[in-house]
Amino acid sequence: MLLDQNAVLSDGQEITASAASQNVIDLGAAGNAVPGSLFAVCRVDEAFAGLTGLTVSLQTSEASAFTAPAELASVTLAAAELGASGKIVFAAAVPAGMQRYLRAYYTVTGTATAGKISFFLTDAVDMK
Repeated sequence: MLLDQNAVLSDGQEITASAASQNVIDLGAAGNAVPGSLFAVCRVDEAFAGLTGLTVSLQTSEASAFTAPAELASVTLAAAELGASGKIVFAAAVPAGMQRYLRAYYTVTGTATAGKISFFLTDAVDMK
């Protein structure tokens, strides 16, 4: 799995409340700006505690402010799925026809007291 710093949306981002990813990717144009097959991958970097669930979404928008984001893919994870560091909890092929900007969005259910996430685009997925 190859990682490009320009394709990292979150890098060990602490998630204790609902929030957008640290970074936004500007594709430069809407449509098929992403070459070849890419995967959106979310990995737990530090085990979560206190929350009851977490929804991880890949969003796209025409505007960098994400005033009206469209959801490309998402998964809702139970607390039990977020307890192991280094675990990939979400991996999906990035679809063609995206709008100009991409980000991840994390929706916390319950009260998170700890937990860190990395979310990135890559050419392949190592499902360890």
